[in-house]
Amino acid sequence: MKKTLIGLSLALLSLAAQALQPYVAGDKVAGGDLKAAMSAAEQKLTAAGFTVVGRHLPKGLPQYGSVVVTDAGLSSAMSAIGGSAVIGAPIRVGVKADGTVSYENLEYWERAYLRKDYAKAEGAVKATSAKLEKTLGAGKPFGGDVSEGSLAKYHYMMGMEYFDERSDLKEYPNFDAAVKAVEANLAKGVANTSKVYGLVMADKKLAVFGVSLDDPDTGEGWWAKKIGPDHIAGLPWEVYVVDGKVFGLFGRYRTALAWPELSMGQFMGISNHPDTTKKMLEAVAGVESK
Repeated sequence: MKKTLIGLSLALLSLAAQALQPYVAGDKVAGGDLKAAMSAAEQKLTAAGFTVVGRHLPKGLPQYGSVVVTDAGLSSAMSAIGGSAVIGAPIRVGVKADGTVSYENLEYWERAYLRKDYAKAEGAVKATSAKLEKTLGAGKPFGGDVSEGSLAKYHYMMGMEYFDERSDLKEYPNFDAAVKAVEANLAKGVANTSKVYGLVMADKKLAVFGVSLDDPDTGEGWWAKKIGPDHIAGLPWEVYVVDGKVFGLFGRYRTALAWPELSMGQFMGISNHPDTTKKMLEAVAGVESK
């Protein structure tokens, strides 16, 4: 009996060890003012060799922001894989006005984004993760457990979308036309959106753009506040371009991936968010409203 209990305990520990969480708590920076705290985080990141590509100050969440950076090694790995892997190139770092810092657990996100191709980028993911830990601190992971093996086929529950379901937004004759349309629509602020960053890999015909969802009634200031803005490193949302096609991850996938601890009650409390967000992303892609 004792051996059986020991065996079960070891099995449970093994399963726990294989669970991943979406974020890592970093060391605090000087707080009191959001922009100053974000600048302090940026200084750490640039000094370590990361490239800052955007700063996100979500409307309706005045105490929260995120800094978006890239790392040459990780970007190179995403470029080599190609296709939808481009969505894994930007790295989001969350900052609060009190100086609290968090950042993406890259293994969690890249296992979900790359799926069967994760092994091709594992070396780069581990190297960049170690660089982030050294730069920002290696605190406690948080955000909700998802088993390592589940991330490649992640969905919130039966009947809800996977990575590539309902993600097609619009197709253009070529890559340049698609990128030009997305850039122009973000510059115009269509559907209460704005540009946070743009990362274009023209040689591979790949691009990804960070999109701030600024609508006061249906944007981040509404739904992210309701379900937990401490997951600020899950924002901003994005659209990505592969050849001449524009894509955007659907809300019931993308939100659940960033907030895996959501209860069904919380999800129902923002039930219109996936569709309203899709309409915003469609406007960015150039889909004409009906």
